[in-house]
Amino acid sequence: MSLNLASLVRTSCRYFSDETALIDGEKRLLYGELAGRVEAFAHHLQKLGVRRGDKVAVLLPNKPSFTVAYFGILHAGATVVPLSFLSVAREVSYFLKDSGAVALVAWHAYASVAEKGFTDAGSARDLLLVDESKGPLTAINGPPVDLEARSDIVSTGAEDSAVILYTSGTTGEPKGAELTHFNMYSNAQYSAERMLSSRTQIQTLGPGNVTLAALPLFHSFGQTCCQNATIFAGGALTYLERFDPQGALSIMARDRVTLFAGVPTMYFQLLNFRDAEKYDLGSLKYCCSGGAAMPVDVMRSFDERYRVQVLEGYGLSETSPVATFSVLSKPRKPGSIGEPIFGVEVKIFDDTDHEVPVGDVGEVVIRGYNVMKGYHRRPEATAQAFRSGWFHSGDIGRRDEDGYFYIVDRSKDMIIRGGFNVYPREVEEVLYSHPSVREAAVVGVPSPTHGEEVKAYVSLKVGPGVPQTTSEDLLKFSRQNMSASKYPRIFEILPDLPKGPTGKILRKELRTRGT
Repeated sequence: MSLNLASLVRTSCRYFSDETALIDGEKRLLYGELAGRVEAFAHHLQKLGVRRGDKVAVLLPNKPSFTVAYFGILHAGATVVPLSFLSVAREVSYFLKDSGAVALVAWHAYASVAEKGFTDAGSARDLLLVDESKGPLTAINGPPVDLEARSDIVSTGAEDSAVILYTSGTTGEPKGAELTHFNMYSNAQYSAERMLSSRTQIQTLGPGNVTLAALPLFHSFGQTCCQNATIFAGGALTYLERFDPQGALSIMARDRVTLFAGVPTMYFQLLNFRDAEKYDLGSLKYCCSGGAAMPVDVMRSFDERYRVQVLEGYGLSETSPVATFSVLSKPRKPGSIGEPIFGVEVKIFDDTDHEVPVGDVGEVVIRGYNVMKGYHRRPEATAQAFRSGWFHSGDIGRRDEDGYFYIVDRSKDMIIRGGFNVYPREVEEVLYSHPSVREAAVVGVPSPTHGEEVKAYVSLKVGPGVPQTTSEDLLKFSRQNMSASKYPRIFEILPDLPKGPTGKILRKELRTRGT
């Protein structure tokens, strides 16, 4: 079956050509203009030699350039590899080599990181640096994009890879989740047409609706539930480059935002912003939360203050991302992640991959149209994740007698900081590269603003030639070598880290010590 996710733009242009598609401050881009920009960029990539099935990485902030590049790459038949704008050069280099990307499209403000990562990787052919001085994707190196050029959408298969999203893993090495055109299209369709509807009232994100892209668009939550769902329905997308409560409230009031999707820490900050009452949020109709468990008190307080019901869901990068969501036609149960969405099955398995009785705790497993086809170039990791024909999330949950699901714990070591997954092993491997670090263990500790904060316990080497090192030195080293979503903000230096009989570091004891 032929399907290209870029058809979202083409179809919405056909029906809503004169409607606003993208908003960035005072600038507006109509759907007809967006379609032209997407085709022009696809033509530009093809002139550079990009062909169907090639991988093209993007290192771009929440700006119209991200959306145009994303759909332009797809239009050309290539696969998008979105990189976190928090990445450091070492990470960019790894992502380029691991994905096999032939090109990197990078924002001008990230030039130093992009250039070093590109050079160190030595595997990609082209580096395109861009700004928006003359509109989305204005080239600042190499030939300009010919805005008059047009290209036909390249036919791709429904099971071809549309996006590769890198997700941290317990091995310490990020893995690329390969999401197909069908995965992403179907999840966008659900988010646009069913997520906000009830049995008696159909609600879409079509013309007249404005979605705030406050979630980073390199992340699956922001991509599907903000960008792709809005473009699917013909609504308008307005951008917040980096989340801050004042900026979010200001844009919501200015652009009459109707949908806000965020992680719990964003809701916490909006609730506690002292001047929030100065902003008119009367247009706000829908609020969605995911990425981490929403504290019940925060949800209730937000509902009461803004008179908008926060709907909670659950998913992972590997599930495009939405797997479960609250159902508007049923009573909401605070703390629940809702029910499986259309076309998706969710069960709770024990350690032998058998379903547990209702109410019992086990691992959340998922299958359906939203589940990735596998991890890029990692057949063993893919086979392990798909044991018994179900995708194993690593999250611990339960199901009640009404069919509502709850997350009660996560894969035992993972930390969720502000909605971003942080796997300790990946952080520890960087810390072990410091010349003074003998042992390192990373755990999550409670944070009133981010849900969890990353804390590192280290013991140091002693002896001649070993430089003296402080917590401040380790913090500086971490900032330089890890993205802002991962590096530890808290360090505690111990003579030795606690260990069990086999010599394994006892994280449980460190977690207890850190609370």
